[in-house]
Amino acid sequence: MSARVLSGAEAAELDATAIAGGHPSRELMQAAGEAAAQLITGRFPLEIARGVAIFAGNGNNGGDAWVVAGALASRGIRVRVYETSASKTADAAAARNAASAVLAHAEPDGTEGLVVDGLLGTGAAGAPRDAVEAAILRINAAQSRGARVVALDVPSGVDASTGETAGAFVRADLTVAFATMKRGLLVNRDAAGAIVVVDIGLTAEAARFTAAPPLMDAAMARRGIPPIRADAHKGTRGKILVVGGAYGMAGATVLAARAALRSGAGMVRLCVARESVGAVQAAEPAAMAAHWPETDAELTEMLAWATAVVIGPGIGRAPRARAVVEGFLSAWRGPVVVDADALFEFNGDADALGALLDGRPSVITPHAVEFARLAGVDADEVGRRRFTIADELAARVKATVLLKGVPTIISDGTHRYVSASGTPVLATAGSGDVLSGIVAALLSQSHDANSSAAIGAWIHGRAAEIAGAGRVRGVTLNDVFAALAEAWRCDVSPNAAPVLAELSAVGERT
Repeated sequence: MSARVLSGAEAAELDATAIAGGHPSRELMQAAGEAAAQLITGRFPLEIARGVAIFAGNGNNGGDAWVVAGALASRGIRVRVYETSASKTADAAAARNAASAVLAHAEPDGTEGLVVDGLLGTGAAGAPRDAVEAAILRINAAQSRGARVVALDVPSGVDASTGETAGAFVRADLTVAFATMKRGLLVNRDAAGAIVVVDIGLTAEAARFTAAPPLMDAAMARRGIPPIRADAHKGTRGKILVVGGAYGMAGATVLAARAALRSGAGMVRLCVARESVGAVQAAEPAAMAAHWPETDAELTEMLAWATAVVIGPGIGRAPRARAVVEGFLSAWRGPVVVDADALFEFNGDADALGALLDGRPSVITPHAVEFARLAGVDADEVGRRRFTIADELAARVKATVLLKGVPTIISDGTHRYVSASGTPVLATAGSGDVLSGIVAALLSQSHDANSSAAIGAWIHGRAAEIAGAGRVRGVTLNDVFAALAEAWRCDVSPNAAPVLAELSAVGERT
């Protein structure tokens, strides 16, 4: 079952609903701490052999930390605990008392190989102060000396909803999130490190929390990929028309074509500016090429051939670009992906784009700045409301919105998905063109815009993960193309209990 992505407030609501429905809060705390202890012993055997330092706050996150402390100590591991102040909640106090039976009370001395951050939970806001701030600095100092850091639910000092850091914060090597994925972890991957969501007995309740979108994973992608039948031929696998390629920008269409061909499409035709035809034909001989139509007959012939259209890669911003975009979107009523400069032509005029897209499966793929220009909002607002703002634009443009970024949000105005696969390998020119080609191949086969966008985003990111294998420098889009075949297998190993979802650490650290 896929993990749900919640804000801090939604996580609190889920907990309250579960407790009111018969899940004792103390049992949830015990399950959280035991699950974290299980992960720690399984993943950090060398580090815990040097001892474990636990930093416990005075709230329920501190209670989780006390459960971890007791569970590790009962396994014969040397555990030292620092508490910022006396426990404020009954559950945390009970967890402390239970752990005391197996702990030799002593503060961390800096020699421990692993540090557990249980200072602040999902309800914390603002800059940490006083004893908590001092404890965070001690955790960071231990990490600088080589200790590994595990955060419980959210790294202290990181806002669970926004990922923002108002002051000192923990930069975890691993964050163990309880029951659900927190939005802030997906925004601030640098602070979260690797992320593992563990089951604490709320899986059924979280699944019913339909206000929160699911996190895309291999199983979801595998279920939604349209099968290619044994009797398939190049025509039935989808014919993708890629429209773009102004003079000097032909490479964008080539990237989209290559991605579509490596994503199951049977045929690709590139429709580019007349002066770009030779360049794209030489660059991608597996694709056909033609110039932008100059008559209605040429336009009709192209569209009669296609099963899906990608419009925008490298189309440029010359005066003729808007006419080309509007001409294709007016004449074509089949599946379409609108990207890049095709979106630029509708800046501040999302309703006009909606009028052209209405009535067919369609996907638009803006990044945050393109989204802001199209919707007529501030780019900062897109960042603040990343997890919900796509719903509004989707309703206006009558299409699925694939809001690229960290993380990627997919919405048709009713149903949302979150995709967090990928690495900074994709933070390079041309990556969006690759994504458009992947989505178009899926869309041509399924005609399901939301599913195609969500699966396409996940596959795109997964290919980058495979290509980079933990690295960023030296990895190019050619490596991503080479990794697509493996990404399409969706053969990530199933999660073993209690793990519900797992994301590797991304980016480079000093």
